[in-house]
Amino acid sequence: MIEASRFVEAARARGFEWYAGVPCSYLTPFINYVSQDPTLHYVSSANEGDAVALIAGLALGAGPDAPRGRRGVTMMQNSGLGNAVSPLTSLTWTFRLPQLLIVTWRGQPGTSDEPQHALMGPITTTLLDTMEIPWALFPTAMHEVDAALDRAVAHLDATGRPYALVMQKDSVAPVALRDTAVRPERRPCDVERHRDGGAGPSRHDALERVIAHSPLDTSIVVASTGFCGRELYAIDDRENQLYFVGSMGCVGAFAQGVALARPDLRVIALDGDGAALMRMGNFATLGAYGPSNLVHVLLDNGAHESTGGQATVSHGVDFAGIAAACGYAAALDTDRLDVFDAFLGAPDVDGPRFARVAIRRGTPANLPRPSIAPADVKSRLMKHLLEEAVH
Repeated sequence: MIEASRFVEAARARGFEWYAGVPCSYLTPFINYVSQDPTLHYVSSANEGDAVALIAGLALGAGPDAPRGRRGVTMMQNSGLGNAVSPLTSLTWTFRLPQLLIVTWRGQPGTSDEPQHALMGPITTTLLDTMEIPWALFPTAMHEVDAALDRAVAHLDATGRPYALVMQKDSVAPVALRDTAVRPERRPCDVERHRDGGAGPSRHDALERVIAHSPLDTSIVVASTGFCGRELYAIDDRENQLYFVGSMGCVGAFAQGVALARPDLRVIALDGDGAALMRMGNFATLGAYGPSNLVHVLLDNGAHESTGGQATVSHGVDFAGIAAACGYAAALDTDRLDVFDAFLGAPDVDGPRFARVAIRRGTPANLPRPSIAPADVKSRLMKHLLEEAVH
């Protein structure tokens, strides 16, 4: 058994200052220590996949500064690996965005545990192997900590992909929880509603307004998977844009990580109704932790248009009302392009801003897919961010 401080301080010396995840009883002392240290950063995520996406965004935004305090750790119970498979296989692996995973080993073979861990326990390490995530046991002796972290950092730096430490029961000595507050509570904001009741603008027109309000030197645009990213690419493929492939529903969490890493830039997350419905719990995390330089835009056409136009249930969901109730600093619901244009041009406020824009269905024929590989899109954006930081 080790002291939480021994691991966390050794990790800090190697640049790990950001943590996100979902609690597990095995992780309790670890999370209690991290969350109560004002010089560290802890985000309590709604689910494990959102935590992976957030730390991935942090890795992108941190760029070459990662060894100096911008590395990230995602913590989860092994049951949460199911929630994290999508971003671990189509985001961190595909874009080469490194992070350290601490995965607890509930249901470890040879131990007695609850029935819900009877299958996941035996297959945990096999699942990590299948996702091509190298792993080692979390250190249980003080003298093992430095070597364990050095192996992890060497892998992160060499491959740009995750590395996992699998934590057994009673690996870390207890730490008392003195403060359970996440952050100062935000009051729900009033929703601005400007609806004509028509079909709304096209996705093309809405994306053109986003481009007009996201200058290369002051902003980053992250587009959700499917037609949203493909049409943004077709209109204007710029160095400050990243197009998701897979990881449906994770664009908000990812953009939040980028925005936390780069408070000097405005970060615009382009979401879709189907994607937002998939991970609506992240609205609460964004409302609690989202910074003022984050703008969350949801283009809602009521359909999974990228897969043939099947209807979503978004017509019955008040996304702007949900954002307001979750603590966003501003929330807009509109089908008017002029109102959306004014929203994008407005200054930042004390917290993230949200806009749900009702758009009409329809996509240009022969819409291209990005010809640049995802890892190259990431590298291009990181190079651009480094150049802007130098200027």
